Amino acid sequence: MPLQTTSTYQRPKWLFNGHLETIYPALFRKVELRQPQKERIVTRDGDFLELDWYRQKNDRLVIISHGLEGNSSRPYMLGMAKIFLQNQYDVLTWNYRGCGEELNQQPIFYHSGATYDLDEVVKRAETEYEYIYLVGFSLGGNLTLKYMGEKENEISAIKKAVAISVPLDLSASSKKISSRENKLYSERFLKTLREKVILKAQKYPEDIPVHLLRNIKTLGDFDDYFTGPLHGFKDSEDYYQQNSSLYFLDKIQKPTFILNAQNDPFLSTECFPTKLGRQLSKVYFEFPKHGGHVGFSAAKSGKPYYSEQRAFEFINLDL
Repeated sequence: MPLQTTSTYQRPKWLFNGHLETIYPALFRKVELRQPQKERIVTRDGDFLELDWYRQKNDRLVIISHGLEGNSSRPYMLGMAKIFLQNQYDVLTWNYRGCGEELNQQPIFYHSGATYDLDEVVKRAETEYEYIYLVGFSLGGNLTLKYMGEKENEISAIKKAVAISVPLDLSASSKKISSRENKLYSERFLKTLREKVILKAQKYPEDIPVHLLRNIKTLGDFDDYFTGPLHGFKDSEDYYQQNSSLYFLDKIQKPTFILNAQNDPFLSTECFPTKLGRQLSKVYFEFPKHGGHVGFSAAKSGKPYYSEQRAFEFINLDL
C-alpha cells in the first residue's frame, strides 16, 4: 500500500510542461503571511542558525526545511506554513547556514546531509512541543529523510515526516540538473554559491580555495571542489553516497510521505523507487505525472497547492 500508483493531481492547463510548472510558482507566487518571531540559536560548533517562529498556542508544531539556495521566506515555505497555521498547528521555518540574513561564522556551509543542524532545530523545538512533524522541500526533503532514517526510534517527539520533490539519489540527480536542458537552473544556483564562496574566502582564506572557482562548470564540480572537501568527504561522489536519502529509507520507523512528480526536471529515474515502495511499511510514495520541481500549482489563484494539501492530509491523518 505505501506506493500510491495513482494521483489526483491535475495541473493548470496553461502550465503544460515540467519547466513551466517549476518556474511559474518560483517567480510569481505571492503568499501573505504575518511576520514571524525571529530567533537565533547557537550550534554546538559555535555557529548559528536563524529560525522563524509562527506561534499560536497549539501543542503541535510543523518544522519546514527549504531547498538548495532557498530560505525561510520563499513562497513554497510560506504556502506550506499557511495551510498548517489555518488548521491549528504552530510552524517553525528555518534557514541553513549562510541562507539567512547573515553569512554564517564557520568555514563550512550547509549540505544535503547536514542533519546535525536539523537536529539542533528539533532539539530546540522539543523544549516547547510534544508533537513535532517535519516537512522538507528538495534538498530539505533529502535532509529530512536522512534524519528520519538516522535517528530511527530516537526522535520520540517527531510523529511523521513529509518530503517533496526529493533528489533521493544525489549523484544521479546532480547529473540530471547539470544537463543541457537544465542549464538555466544550474547556472542560477551556481551564481549564488560562487558569491558565497568568495565572501567566505575573505574570512577564511586558508580554508576556502577560492582560486578553484575557475574549475566550476556544474553543480557536480562545485560539490567536488567545495561541498565535499569542506564537509569532510573525499569528493562529490563520496558526499553523494554518504548522504543520499535513498539509502536511509529502509531504516525509517515513523510514517513518512514522499511526493515526487514524474516530470520534475531535477529528478533522475532513481528518485522513483517503485520496487522499494512496495517493500517499505512506513514510507509512503506518490509519483504524480505532473507537478514539476517544488511546483504542484493550484488551478485557482489563492488556493493551497497540491503538495500543501497532501502534506496536511498525511500529517493530520491517524495512521
